[in-house]
Amino acid sequence: MSCPICAKPTDQAYRPFCSRRCADVDLARWLNGSYAVPAEEDEDWSKDPDKDVGKPH
Repeated sequence: MSCPICAKPTDQAYRPFCSRRCADVDLARWLNGSYAVPAEEDEDWSKDPDKDVGKPH
């Protein structure tokens, strides 16, 4: 298995990364929002965000 950041072989101590540095790079990407799960916005919500407040779902 190779490191997802730099593609070097992984180190068991930092798996799936090769080093602490690459683990920290990955964490920084999560924390600053570089990684994101794509989502579709509900059209009704974007038109009037207060419309459904308080309604049971």
